[in-house]
Amino acid sequence: MAGKPNIILVHGAWGDGSHWRHVIPPLHAKGYKVTAVQNPLTSLADDVDRTTRLAAAQDGPTLLVGHSYGGAVITGAGHAPNVTGLVYVAAFAPDEGDSLGALLAREAPPGGAAIRPDADGFLWIAPDQFHENFCADLDETEALVMALSQKPIAGRCFEDKSGPPAWKSKPSWYQASSGDRMIPPPTQAWMAGRLGTKKTITLDSSHASLASHPAEIVALIEEAAVAVS
Repeated sequence: MAGKPNIILVHGAWGDGSHWRHVIPPLHAKGYKVTAVQNPLTSLADDVDRTTRLAAAQDGPTLLVGHSYGGAVITGAGHAPNVTGLVYVAAFAPDEGDSLGALLAREAPPGGAAIRPDADGFLWIAPDQFHENFCADLDETEALVMALSQKPIAGRCFEDKSGPPAWKSKPSWYQASSGDRMIPPPTQAWMAGRLGTKKTITLDSSHASLASHPAEIVALIEEAAVAVS
């Protein structure tokens, strides 16, 4: 464990910490202290606060890894003093004043048509359209479990404006997904370019790259972990 940073994995919308189930075991086996946050998905501020508190509770330097909406969360939570780097996995990377809705307005994602609001202002992906739009490169059983255990996100999370971004003062890495139907690949490429990443990789993947390409995601996380050690 000596010299290795802690790793906090931050899930996105329509999921929870279990979305990292293929990433956690290999990182653990490599000797990293890994924690997957469980965010409420009730507002961007709530999720940033929950992740910031978890980061602050770690003993020593900590790397934040965010998937999808989790990228917006680590952009805010990355200001915690012990956070040494940020890894974005098919993720939003907002600048100050950006909302996720505005970033998606650059190019409408095909998967947006599958999103359904409920009476309480939370957003769901229609279960019968989840596989095609969120995780097309996973098998039917894994996609079914994801679809039927999805955690909805408050619609306001796409309206909330991001604060000052930690990526302006902390090194970052980015994984883009070329087959993404939830965050358009051109938008991912544009955000990665704006970050000025230490490294950007592109995978032939759906939005759920953390589940369909765990080996590549683990390798990118470990490269970042070594760089910030």
